[in-house]
Amino acid sequence: MRYELYYWTGIQGRGEFVRLALEDAGADYLDVARKRGDKAIMNYLDGMHDGALPFAPPFLKAGRLVIAQTGTILAYLGPRLGLVPGGEAAEFHAQQLQQTIGDVVMEAHDTHHPIAASQYYEEQRAPARKRAKVFREERLPKFLLYFESVIERGNGRQALSRHSYVDLSLFQLVSGLDYAFPYAMQRMRGRIPRLRALAERVADRPNIAAYLQSARRVAFNEQGIFRHYRALDPAS
Repeated sequence: MRYELYYWTGIQGRGEFVRLALEDAGADYLDVARKRGDKAIMNYLDGMHDGALPFAPPFLKAGRLVIAQTGTILAYLGPRLGLVPGGEAAEFHAQQLQQTIGDVVMEAHDTHHPIAASQYYEEQRAPARKRAKVFREERLPKFLLYFESVIERGNGRQALSRHSYVDLSLFQLVSGLDYAFPYAMQRMRGRIPRLRALAERVADRPNIAAYLQSARRVAFNEQGIFRHYRALDPAS
C-alpha cells in the first residue's frame, strides 16, 4: 500500500512522529502537502473528501481509510510496518506510552503559548516564562525519569521487548527537547542514560540516519512545537 501523509509544510510538528515510522520501515508514502501545498490539507478539513473528517493534521490516508491523531495513526501503522511487538498487551502498552509522549509534547508547546495558540509568543512572554520554569523544574524531569524507568523495566535498551514506533517517538521527543531546552536537558543528561542511549541508537538506524541527512528532514524552527527561546531556558 502507498500511504498518504497530510501535515503542514515548513515544520516537523506532530507529523514528524508519523514520518519517522514510515521512514524507518521503508514504507511507500507520499508527503502530500510538500507536493501539492497546504491547500490539500484544507480540502480534507473543509469536508471536501469522503471518509472520516479530521479536526487537524496529521492524518493518514490508507486506501479508503482516513486516520487522524498521531497516536491513532501510529497504532494503525505499528502492526502493519512491524513496529510493535505482537500481541494485544504489547499493542496497548505501546499506545499508552505514545499517549504519554503526546502529553509531554503538549506541555512543551504550552511553554511558549500558555495563554492561546492564536496569539504570538511575543504577546505572552511573561506567562510563558512562568510556565516554562515549572516545565523545566517539575514536569520535564518527571516525564523523562518515567521514560527512563520504562526502559529500565523492559530490556534496558528499548521501551518494549523489541524496537517499536515508541522508540522512534522517544528519539523525536529527546531531539525536540534538546533543541528547545538545551540547558535543562544538559542538566538532566546524567539522570537518563538509557533514554539517551536509545535516542542515539535510533539515530544510527540505517533508514533513520539516511532520513536525517536528507532534505526531507525539516530543521527545528520557531514555527513548530519545539521552539527555542532564550528566556524560557536560561543557562542557570
